[in-house]
Amino acid sequence: MKRTALLLSVTTVLFLASCSNRTVTRIDPATQIDLSGNWNNTDSRLTAKEITGQILNEKWIINHVSAKGKKPVVIVGMITNKSHEHIEAETFMKDLEISFIESDKVGLVQSGKKREELRAEKADQQTNASQSTMKKFGLERGADYILQGSINSIVDAYKRQKTVTYQVNLELTNIETNEVVWIGEKKIAKLVKN
Repeated sequence: MKRTALLLSVTTVLFLASCSNRTVTRIDPATQIDLSGNWNNTDSRLTAKEITGQILNEKWIINHVSAKGKKPVVIVGMITNKSHEHIEAETFMKDLEISFIESDKVGLVQSGKKREELRAEKADQQTNASQSTMKKFGLERGADYILQGSINSIVDAYKRQKTVTYQVNLELTNIETNEVVWIGEKKIAKLVKN
């Protein structure tokens, strides 16, 4: 009896293994593929490009250059995921930073943990680097504006269909005055049929 059960188990495993024909094909990361209907890299990249396009074509940037005589410095602050699914907000924040850098209309400074790592490196250099190569404290470039916001979603489902609407809301705030100089949003709607 044990021998028959063992033989049946081995046969089943071999059968299932032979039925599995998984293939993997490399694709261009810019290719728009939407398998699940969830937020994906295309949504992140396109939303970041569109929103930074909106930000950089508003009057706040002209007003800043007129008043200060130089381009503004921006820091990308917290973008909070308030959607119904797990979205790694850090990848969206990185897409925003890339779009800012590519525009060359604003300066960009590090935020969060990366800034802390830079400060730790400077602290280490104070005792371990030569005087001529040591980087000094107090020379960081301060940001003029901070970009903050959230990713939200609304799901409407019935039977085997659902719509998912993602709404990205961002605000750009003058750090010195707390004045909100720009508010924008981007919506993405998807119909998913099973």
